[in-house]
Amino acid sequence: MLAISGQPGLYRYIARSSNGVIVESLADGKRMNASGTSKISALAEIAIYTESEEMPLWQVFEKIYAYTQGKPAVDPKADAAVLKKTFAEVLPDYDRERVHVSDMKKVFAWYNLLVGAGMTDFRIEKEEQQPAEEAEKAE
Repeated sequence: MLAISGQPGLYRYIARSSNGVIVESLADGKRMNASGTSKISALAEIAIYTESEEMPLWQVFEKIYAYTQGKPAVDPKADAAVLKKTFAEVLPDYDRERVHVSDMKKVFAWYNLLVGAGMTDFRIEKEEQQPAEEAEKAE
């Protein structure tokens, strides 16, 4: 799964194109070309700051999955206080100075997208990082 700066949601890598990569939206299945100038990140590259170390995003998703018992998480459009409270219950030692409400919104939105698509095996293999690396090379 890929996150593209400036684009909402998550995307699945489809193929390389002449000026970037072709991706498919997890939300609606629409395909688009993500240009080589877009900042594309594989979820495997993303981590959340905690008081002791950085926690890979897939581990945060597993904690949310356990917390919600496999159901969708809090609405990412919920009040900031609700997001902070829920995030603290899921990840009590998150770094409160470096993890912002906007980060929490993305985490909950991405988690809900994945669960809604039936993708609940959050462990991300190294091979899934390659599409983001290919997009960076296409720049």
